Amino acid sequence: MMNVEGISTNLAKRIRKSAQDRESIEKLTEKELNKLEKLGGMLITIWDQEYPPILKKIYDPPILFYILGELKESDQYSIAIVGTRQPTNYGKVHAEKISMDLSRQGITIISGMARGIDSIAHNGAIKSGGRTIAVIGSGLDVIYPSENKKLFDKIAENGAVISEFTLGTKPDAQNFPRRNRIISGLSLGVIVIESGVTGGAMQTAAFALDQNREVFALPGNVGTRQSEGTNLLIQKSEAELLISAEDVIKELELKLKPVLGKNIPKQQIDLSLFEEKIINVLNSEPLQIDRIATLSNMTTSECLVNLLSLEFKGLVKQLPGKMFALL
Repeated sequence: MMNVEGISTNLAKRIRKSAQDRESIEKLTEKELNKLEKLGGMLITIWDQEYPPILKKIYDPPILFYILGELKESDQYSIAIVGTRQPTNYGKVHAEKISMDLSRQGITIISGMARGIDSIAHNGAIKSGGRTIAVIGSGLDVIYPSENKKLFDKIAENGAVISEFTLGTKPDAQNFPRRNRIISGLSLGVIVIESGVTGGAMQTAAFALDQNREVFALPGNVGTRQSEGTNLLIQKSEAELLISAEDVIKELELKLKPVLGKNIPKQQIDLSLFEEKIINVLNSEPLQIDRIATLSNMTTSECLVNLLSLEFKGLVKQLPGKMFALL
């Protein structure tokens, strides 16, 4: 090549290096795709038909992403639920209830598979037989946090796990803002359930506002660190005050109509006299069984039997320390 007229020695070296680099990239790409295939995943690019149309419309959509599981047409009717990694019992109860209620309406739940609110939201969707999508800040072969391995597998079976990072990528801090823009980008709206003012959930809410998505926030007690962010969003009128899943459905009814129209009406649940007495004294704040027994004028053993019955009916949740709360 160096003897070709018009090509200097330096230019010849650059051409040769370019060819070697191209060959190296091709080998790395082939290796990456082989690893992804063994993992059971696939690669979706912005030019593929499977690429979510709603994500394509954001300012900086990922050119490609890795996926385990599958995307369905119904996933374009998704709501994101995000929040703190250290929720209060109040936050845990509402995160699960809202996730389950939305999921029962045919709405896909999206979150980031982090500890706390994210994991509760994913589990709520799975528990109610619905679909959920996790967007993670690491490679698909690096599960973070590690204790979420079972949840990771369940999400892949009941929806999809998505990442724009190459296999082997560790969950470094700089990855999560990029992840958060995809969480909001895939959703029609974002629900924030408990967050400090500088939490990652607040960042997701900011992305949602930039992407012209609806933002909802669960109000909390003044002075509670986990509610500082959500209360601030409401105070600044950047988020709709959220009490229940019904608020989301009313606000986004027209956009969600295709899935809401196919929803099977909820069955009326029959309660015994004793179960009604317990329901009347419970709320979203957990109560200890002895306190419930006193308020409902029942013995502790009678109370426990009926609480377990209500738990089977999906109306009550048991928490550690014989604490119970409404779902």
